[in-house]
Amino acid sequence: MADPAGRPGGRVRPWIVVLLGLALGILLVVQFWPVKPAAPGAVPSKQRTAGSSGTAKGEAVDPADLQVRVDDLKKTRPDAGEETRNPFQFQPKAPPPPPPPPPGPRGGGRSGQEPPEVPQGPPTPPPPPAIPLKFIGIVEPKPGDRIAAFSDCLTHTFRGREGDAIDGRYRLVKIGVESVTMEYLDGRGRTSIRLTGLECVK
Repeated sequence: MADPAGRPGGRVRPWIVVLLGLALGILLVVQFWPVKPAAPGAVPSKQRTAGSSGTAKGEAVDPADLQVRVDDLKKTRPDAGEETRNPFQFQPKAPPPPPPPPPGPRGGGRSGQEPPEVPQGPPTPPPPPAIPLKFIGIVEPKPGDRIAAFSDCLTHTFRGREGDAIDGRYRLVKIGVESVTMEYLDGRGRTSIRLTGLECVK
């Protein structure tokens, strides 16, 4: 009788039996091995769409689809005094920046930021020259009548009471003990002349 493997003798090789047994075992393992369920967070997009549409229609919601962030509920809320950003509050629009100043004239002229020169009035006249007379003393012809004497330290002497004109150009305003007050006839150049003209008499 011939061997099923085509060889004479009729005995089956033991290694063939081992190979057949291994193949059968692998087939059984693949068919009956339990499949591990997918993680709750890895839900297919089609299943999520079906769940959301089912919720809108009033169907039951799978608790695995609900993700409650418990850690966010435990966080401390900011105090009322702290500044918080409110996206629903409109803030006033910032004003636009001021325009740049116009450039100054070429050639190193004045810049546009400096104020223009204000034309002034006519220049004030210079003060009159000092009165050149020297006060040399006081004469009292009678009690209460005081006459002041003056000299130009050259050849002329002058005298007068309070209010008199001296040398046709000056007015004697006041006679003091050691000084007199004089001014020009137009009221300018009022000055005080001390009793220092005795050297002109000598």
